[in-house]
Amino acid sequence: MIKKLTRHGNSRALVIDRSILDLLKIDDDTPLEIITDGTRLIIEPVQEGNRRAQIEASLATGNARYARMLKKLAG
Repeated sequence: MIKKLTRHGNSRALVIDRSILDLLKIDDDTPLEIITDGTRLIIEPVQEGNRRAQIEASLATGNARYARMLKKLAG
């Protein structure tokens, strides 16, 4: 599917077809995350529970790996 951006005030907007929104279970209240890999835009619904679990896992890994060094730096 090829789309063009449309004017929305001083910005540009991308209109997403209803069929795609329904497929992804996105409605007007769904928060979306927009990221890029440098050549593409990636738009996906935010998955709050999953994001929190990822952050907590990263913190636990960092704390386990660097706890001694962090204690030395703090002391």
